[in-house]
Amino acid sequence: MTLFTRIINGEIPSYKVAEDDRYYAFLDINPVQKGHTLVIPKLSEPEADYIFNLDDETLSGLMVFAKKVAAGIQAATDCKRVGVAVLGMEVNHVHVHLIPMNTEGDMNFRNKLSLSADEMSTIANSIAQAIDPL
Repeated sequence: MTLFTRIINGEIPSYKVAEDDRYYAFLDINPVQKGHTLVIPKLSEPEADYIFNLDDETLSGLMVFAKKVAAGIQAATDCKRVGVAVLGMEVNHVHVHLIPMNTEGDMNFRNKLSLSADEMSTIANSIAQAIDPL
């Protein structure tokens, strides 16, 4: 069972910003920008760890869900764009990074922020409130 499956199951806490019956979005605990969010599918076994191994319906649904979350991130953070990255090397569970950005340099994964729990909660709540109902 992956770390992300344990988050979905509520075994590990997260800063949730959105959820429906198929997808879950939460703040990255090692963000590169305030509002850096991960979007993951709720997968049945076996868990997919590569985005292009997803079936077409799950992949397209993931992107539509991510689009709604990105709109909330943009509204809550007042960024110019929300960048999208699919790396998938650290956790063996499909995930999409949504990163608020004003310049391309804002997507630098070598620069990690250290935010307090209160700040993370405030950011998560701001994004969640800015997302149109899923």
